[in-house]
Amino acid sequence: MVVVAILAAGRGTRMKSVMPKVLHTLGGKSLLERVIDSVKPLSPSRQMVIVGYQAQSVQTAMESIPGLEFVEQTEQLGTGHAIQQLLPHLQDYQGDLLILNGDVPLLSSQTLSNLLQTHQEKQNAATILTAQLSDPQGYGRVFCNSENVVQEIVEDKDCTAAQKQNCRINAGVYCFRWQDLAEILPSLQTNNAQKEYYLTDAVTQVTPVMAVDVENCQEILGINNRMQLAGAYEILQNRIKEKWMMAGVTIVDPTSTTIDDTVELQSDIIIEPQTHLRGNTLIKSGCRIGPGSLIENSYIGENVTVQYSIVTDSSVISTSRIGPYAHLRGHVEVGQGCRIGNFVELKNTQLGDRTNVAHLSYLGDTTAGTQVNVGAGTITANYDGVKKHKTIIGDRTKTGSNSVLVAPITVGDDVYIAAGSTVTEDVPDDSLVIARARQVVKPEWRVKKEGRSEGIGE
Repeated sequence: MVVVAILAAGRGTRMKSVMPKVLHTLGGKSLLERVIDSVKPLSPSRQMVIVGYQAQSVQTAMESIPGLEFVEQTEQLGTGHAIQQLLPHLQDYQGDLLILNGDVPLLSSQTLSNLLQTHQEKQNAATILTAQLSDPQGYGRVFCNSENVVQEIVEDKDCTAAQKQNCRINAGVYCFRWQDLAEILPSLQTNNAQKEYYLTDAVTQVTPVMAVDVENCQEILGINNRMQLAGAYEILQNRIKEKWMMAGVTIVDPTSTTIDDTVELQSDIIIEPQTHLRGNTLIKSGCRIGPGSLIENSYIGENVTVQYSIVTDSSVISTSRIGPYAHLRGHVEVGQGCRIGNFVELKNTQLGDRTNVAHLSYLGDTTAGTQVNVGAGTITANYDGVKKHKTIIGDRTKTGSNSVLVAPITVGDDVYIAAGSTVTEDVPDDSLVIARARQVVKPEWRVKKEGRSEGIGE
């Protein structure tokens, strides 16, 4: 049995932000969300988040995650003080406590599982995660014997010159036998340069304590400023893109492409340069995405092409072509074999199979049937200044260039709308609509004046 405690009380002043540090985003998720995700495979009996600075903001941001408990640390007096706040909440608890930091978002579930497994198999009072760094400056040093039993932990600011030569550092991740820790916590002292209660002091007061080295030191990267946040994002992106390339996805230029780890990709996709995939997106096999495209929270079916376009909160069925320079947003559904072409915007619109909107059009709050052809410059005027209204276009209907359909309106099947028409009334099936002023031609239109012809306005 294990309880997880996540330290998330600090402000993070080096972020230069009014937002709590743990709520800053990394690849579409907050730092704190990523830490919470990392412990899910461990199936903890309880998950406790220790909050302080803007505690209510942190709780509100996490309210969609079930099973979290929040414990407030009104003063931030160190890691030991933070864990002291758990004493009233774990009075009768008999298991282990895994302690994580809300600003260390790259830890893998496998690393935490190894730590917990070692702790329980060796029946340790405490087990700490460590790493061997070539440049350990700024980290607390961990001193062990040949069997990785911890003998001493010294914070970097308290190290002597000789102690700073040790390259094994404390990653700030601990697993304690809770009953042993609970006995020590009330007696922690502030005999250090920072005048804080260090959790590392508790480690040296229980026995046995072991160190477990992390295999990949990038996992323990903490986020204290925007540069470190950017560095963590680069590490995360390298992980994600390596995973998908090994799974059969071609990423033409990985350095210019970003992919959230919530995105799902199938094999035989080609991702062109300057393409960005976000949120809960699924792209199926045979697609060519990009260059220069953004897809977010969307479904892209098999053999779809998207070029220089934005697709958000929408779905595109197989064999359709999107772009260049198209924008699909607000729950658009594009059928099979469609073409959405140059400078077309679709909003909250559903298109049937083999329907084309080839250029320079806007369709908002529209449902169009199958084999519809929307001429260049056609728009649906869906907003009356107060409310949005619906346009319905039947199967096999064709709109001429520069047509305006003023909603609410229903246009039937097999309708032809003449170019330049402004349609304000419903149209029955199998009709031709001409809704424009009759052409008037006035010969010899220039005004003659003082023996010479001059054009109006000359």
